[in-house]
Amino acid sequence: MRRKHVLPLAALLLCTPALAAAVPAAASARPAAQAPLRILLTDDDGYDAPGIRAAFQRLSSAGYDVTIVAPLTNQSGAGTKMLSATSIAVRHPEAKVWAVDGTPGDSVAFGLAEVFKGAAPDLVVSGTNFGPNVASLATHSGTVGGAVAALESGVPAIAVSTGGLAAPDPVATVNAMQPTVDFLAGLINQLRTRAESGPLLPHGVGLNVNYPVIGADGKGTAKGTSLTFQDPQAPLVPDFTDSGDGTWKVGVRFAPRPPAKGSDVEAVSAGRVAISPMNADWNTGAADFARTGALLAGLRP
Repeated sequence: MRRKHVLPLAALLLCTPALAAAVPAAASARPAAQAPLRILLTDDDGYDAPGIRAAFQRLSSAGYDVTIVAPLTNQSGAGTKMLSATSIAVRHPEAKVWAVDGTPGDSVAFGLAEVFKGAAPDLVVSGTNFGPNVASLATHSGTVGGAVAALESGVPAIAVSTGGLAAPDPVATVNAMQPTVDFLAGLINQLRTRAESGPLLPHGVGLNVNYPVIGADGKGTAKGTSLTFQDPQAPLVPDFTDSGDGTWKVGVRFAPRPPAKGSDVEAVSAGRVAISPMNADWNTGAADFARTGALLAGLRP
């Protein structure tokens, strides 16, 4: 989701010395005079996955009012798919936790319509996801899809992922989820402080946050923070092999290219947190819109 035209808006909030370095984990949760933020927490790994549970514990301990509304099962790669069935099963296994037998988008839709009925949350957080959502991976990500569903309904949203483009080490990635959610808590605190009584982000703008795995054990802290765009490359290339019986074996090749300067891939590869502003529509920027208009000039049915 490369959204050039939203970058200047988010830059007003994020391009500051305070966020250029990693946001301190010990930052206070909120100004004392303000009521706690109400957060709908979702993901695409499932309601009981390590990432979402780490985020729930960290954000709750920071003083936020957090409710999990997330898929019952792993929905990685579900993208923006939602509302594709005539009925949906929902479980409520514990207080502040709802498990929806559908996609991240279904979970957010149910959460906004029923769990938060009559009073939308202040923020939807999707993640933290196991593995990265950079470059074309973000386009097909259920984690990002959950955030998009929130943005479509006018609710500010942050998608969060842990990992880089290299094949993830499970133990190191799970360990890296703790510094990821520490950073997330600080990021939300900064947005809350600067928003005062207003919205956390400009209307329609969300953030896709990718935190790198630092150190062999994953417990290290990122080297800094970069405001980025989604790298245009597709590092995973589909591979099909004819089985000769009308079926094809499906595989994938990892074929990364050098990252674009200023991209999410460049930042994460350098050990920095990538924060990419995004929105929920598929509009181009003004320049590409004008170029396309010139190509179509004079076209008639």
